[in-house]
Amino acid sequence: MSARAIRAGGDVIRRTIARNRTALLIGSVLLCLHQLAETSVAVVIGVLIDIGIAPGRVPGMVAAIAALAGVFLVLTVSYRAGMRVLNIALQKEAHALRLEVSEKALSPRGMRSELTPGELVTVSGSDADQTAWFLDLLPRMIAAATAVVATAIALVVVDVTLGAVALVAMPVFFALAHAAAPKITARAVQQQSRVAEATALAGDLISGARSLAGIGAQDAAARRYRGASRVALSAAMSTNRWIALQRGVTAALSGLAAAVIASVAGWYALTGRITTGELVTVVGLAQFLIEPLTTLSGLPATAAKARGSAERVAAVLAAEPLLPAITSSTPSADASGLRLRGVHHRSLDGIDLEARSAQITAVFAHDAVDGDAVASLLSGRVAPESYRGSVDVSGGGGARLIAEPHDAHLFSGTIRDNVTAGDAAVDSARLTLALQASGADQVVDLFEAGLDHPLLDRGHNLSGGQRQRLALARALYADAPVLVLHEPTTAVDSVTEQRIAAGVRALRGRADASTVVITGSPALLAMADRVAVLRNGRVVAEGTHRELLETDPSYAEAVAR
Repeated sequence: MSARAIRAGGDVIRRTIARNRTALLIGSVLLCLHQLAETSVAVVIGVLIDIGIAPGRVPGMVAAIAALAGVFLVLTVSYRAGMRVLNIALQKEAHALRLEVSEKALSPRGMRSELTPGELVTVSGSDADQTAWFLDLLPRMIAAATAVVATAIALVVVDVTLGAVALVAMPVFFALAHAAAPKITARAVQQQSRVAEATALAGDLISGARSLAGIGAQDAAARRYRGASRVALSAAMSTNRWIALQRGVTAALSGLAAAVIASVAGWYALTGRITTGELVTVVGLAQFLIEPLTTLSGLPATAAKARGSAERVAAVLAAEPLLPAITSSTPSADASGLRLRGVHHRSLDGIDLEARSAQITAVFAHDAVDGDAVASLLSGRVAPESYRGSVDVSGGGGARLIAEPHDAHLFSGTIRDNVTAGDAAVDSARLTLALQASGADQVVDLFEAGLDHPLLDRGHNLSGGQRQRLALARALYADAPVLVLHEPTTAVDSVTEQRIAAGVRALRGRADASTVVITGSPALLAMADRVAVLRNGRVVAEGTHRELLETDPSYAEAVAR
C-alpha cells in the first residue's frame, strides 16, 4: 500500500504489517516456540518427580534433567533470536515512517494540515516510533495465545476439568480487553495531540525567549504554557486511568483463575485423583498461566496507544498537497521567469508583476503589508483557492523557485551543512561563489573550524546578521532558475549590504536566472535591473532605481528615509 492509499490509522497499520510480514512470521514462530518451551518446564519437572524422584530411579531422573536442560536451551535461544528479528524490523519500520512523515511535511508542494511545525516534529518522532510497535505487539499476542492454549492442553491431559478452566478464561480475557480498547484509543489520540501542542508551544516560547524578556511578557508566556501543560497532563491521566483499570481487573481475574486451578489440583492430589508429579505440573502451569493472560490483557491497551499514533501518522500522510502538481501547461522551461496577473491576495488588489529571465527585479512596497503579501504568495505555501488571478513560474529542471524569507531558519550542524542543505556532492566552486556573494565568507573566517564550525539549533550561537547571511548563501547555492528574496539584508550593516548587493548582481545577473528581491534597501534597489513600486496593493510605477528617484517624488522620499 503506497502512501497515497493511506486514509486512516488502520491503513498505516496494515501496510506496516504487510511490508514486514517475513520478519513477523519468523519472529512469531520463534516467540511461540519460546512460550511452548516455557509451558514444557512445569511438565518436565512433574515427569521428573513421577519417573525419577518418587520411585528413586536414577536413569529416569537423568533423562528428565537432560530434557529440562534442552527445554531451557530452546527457551533462551528462541526468545533471543525472535526478539532480534522483530527489533530490527521495528527499528527499520520506525525509520521508514519518520522519513515518510518528514518528506510529506517538507514537500515543496506543501500540505493541507492544521498541525503546527512542533506537532509535525512529534508525529515524525514519537508517533512514528509508537506506530511501529505493532511489529512487537502482534507477535507477543500470538505467542501469549499459544501459551494459553498449550497450557490448557497440558492441563486437559492431566485432568479435563482443570483444562476447561483455562480454556474458558481465555475468551473472557479477550472480551474484557476488546471492550476497553476503543475508549483507550480515543483518549490516547487526545493525549498525544495535547502533548504535541504543549511541546510546540514550549519550542516557540524558548525560541522567542529574548523577545519575551524584552517586552516583559515572561509571566504571561509562563501562564500560557502552564495552561497547555495542565491540559496535556489531564489527558494523560485520563488515558492512564483507563489503562490501569483494565489491567487491574484482568490481573485480578488471571490470579483468580490460577488460584482456582491450583486449589482444585490440590484437592485432586489429596483424593488420589492425580499424582504428586501431576500436582507440581498443574501448580507450575497455573502460576505460568498468569503471565500470558496478563500479557493478553495488557497488550490491547498498548495497542490502543499505538493505534492513536497511527491515526496521527495517517493524518499527515493522507493530507492533500497544498499546491497542484506541475503539468505540461506550465509556461515554457526555455527561459526562467515569474508572472503575476490580476492577483488578489491579502492586501494585493489585482497586482500585475513580471520578472523576466536574465533580470533582477526589485519590489518596493510603500506599505510593508503589500511586500509581505507578495512574499507570502511566492513562498509556495499558499493554496490556489486562497488567491485570485494567475501566478506562473517557468524555469529549468529541478527546483524551479526558491523563496528565502528574511527571518533566517538554520538548523543544528555545520556551516557547510546549513549552506549546502546536506548536499551529498558539494560543488565547491558554487559554494565559494555563494559565500562571497552573500558576505557569508566573512562569517566563515571568524571561526577556526571554518565551514566545519558547528551551529546550535536555529543558529542561536550566531548573531542575527550572521544567520541572515548564511541563509542567503544557502538560497544562492541552490541556484534555482527563479529566486525570491524577502528583505535579505535587514540585519546587516550598510557596508556589508553594499557588498551583498554587488554579489547578488554578479551571481544572478545571467541569462538563465530570474531574481525577485522584495526590499526597501537602497543598495539592493540600485543594483536591480527594474523596480516595481507597490501602493495600495497595486503596481503604481516601474523603472530603474535612478529613473524612479527622478520621476517619482514619493518613491524618492520613502527610499531616502
